[in-house]
Amino acid sequence: QVQLVESGGGLVQAGASLKLSCAASGRTLAMGWFRQAPGKEREFVATINWNAGLTSYSDSVKGRFTISRDSAKNMMFLQMNNLKPEDTAKYSCAARPAYTMSRQVSDYLYWGQGTQVTVSS
Repeated sequence: QVQLVESGGGLVQAGASLKLSCAASGRTLAMGWFRQAPGKEREFVATINWNAGLTSYSDSVKGRFTISRDSAKNMMFLQMNNLKPEDTAKYSCAARPAYTMSRQVSDYLYWGQGTQVTVSS
C-alpha cells in the first residue's frame, strides 16, 4: 500500500513560482502530477518514470513546470514557474505500479488528497 501526501500549494499572483512536494510511504515506481479545476475533469500535468530518467509534460505547462523526484527520500516535486490564472486547480500526486510513465488518470492506482494552487491575475 502506498500513501501520498502533497504540500506546497497556496495563493500567488500571476508570474510567481511555487514548488509542490509529494511525500510517499511505500515503494513507488512511475509517478505523476494531475490537476482538477472546479467543474472540470482531472487533467494530466506531468509524469516521471521510476528512476527519474524520463519525464513528460502537458503542452499547457511544458517549459514552465519541472517534475523531479528524490528516490532516496521517497519524494516527488513539481516546480511551477511563471504561473498563470489558468493554472488554478487542486494538484494531486499519483503513483502507479509500473516502471513506465503514463498520462492517463486510469493508469494510476494511488492518489494523494491534493493541494490547492490559486493564481490571481
